[in-house]
Amino acid sequence: MIVVQAPLRVSFFGGGTDLPAFYTREPGCVLSTAIDKRVYVIITERFDDLIYVNYSRKEIVTAVDDVEHGLVREAMKITGVTSGVEITTLADVPSEGSGLGSSSSITVALLLGLSANQFDPMSPTRLAEEACRIEIDRLGKPIGKQDQYIAAFGGIRQIAFHPDERVTVERVDLTESVRVRLSQRLMLFYTGRTRSADPILQEQAQRVGDSIDALREMKAQATRGLAVLHSGDLDRFGALLHEAWTLKRELGNGITDRGIDAMYGAARAAGALGGKITGAGGGGFLLLYVPPAAQDAVRDALRGYREVPIGLERDGAKVILNVHR
Repeated sequence: MIVVQAPLRVSFFGGGTDLPAFYTREPGCVLSTAIDKRVYVIITERFDDLIYVNYSRKEIVTAVDDVEHGLVREAMKITGVTSGVEITTLADVPSEGSGLGSSSSITVALLLGLSANQFDPMSPTRLAEEACRIEIDRLGKPIGKQDQYIAAFGGIRQIAFHPDERVTVERVDLTESVRVRLSQRLMLFYTGRTRSADPILQEQAQRVGDSIDALREMKAQATRGLAVLHSGDLDRFGALLHEAWTLKRELGNGITDRGIDAMYGAARAAGALGGKITGAGGGGFLLLYVPPAAQDAVRDALRGYREVPIGLERDGAKVILNVHR
């Protein structure tokens, strides 16, 4: 049995510049962090040659090509696992449409678990590259590349995307004091609904030419946000999140709506300095930066919504159990 965990993420700045429609024109850049909410993949060898896949439903098939779960099917093909295996996926939050990068985290975890099953566990760089290949190239998802890299590497990262398809990942080293203070000021609330990111991202990609100035400013915010973290001026970080959300919500339809705007407005009125919908938008989770003195007031203002406590996660995808027969 092999058990793998991979972190989910929140993206602070630069989202949208990791889409090919942007970074093939000019380099993109994001500032993201892994969080201590995770996905899990359990891989068990079977006595027979069947393939069992357990997620929100159960599949039992005899051939890889018959697996309907696209991420599982393509990860099996890439790693060469073709039969006699049972694969189970679990998640700490809704596994689809959460805006926390769960699809990419599952893909990364599948690749690590299946490659470890073959006694050749992939490096973080290869995990991210192969996960991008599965989601973007093989399955044709209109997504960017940041989720796969943050799931593979973990920590707080500044990630750059280059026109020649290179991706560079820089670890953000903060003092323990700043790390703890930042973690204490981040609050996450579930909007009560999930959504497919595909239509939102497809529209953003189509409108890159019209949104180029906003996207360039969002990319610049990734660099400014890093400088603010290093300075320790965390309230300025929260204000910068508000500026980023103001830009992001203008990138396309479906990113926000009256319900999301009402949530965010109530949080701001109660003392949140900034925040954003995680991921493409339209649902999922609302991330907020809130000074400790205002957090009870924000909880009261959003009492109809479920709060999910989060912390910053240092580790990327990793095998937490590996027992071969």
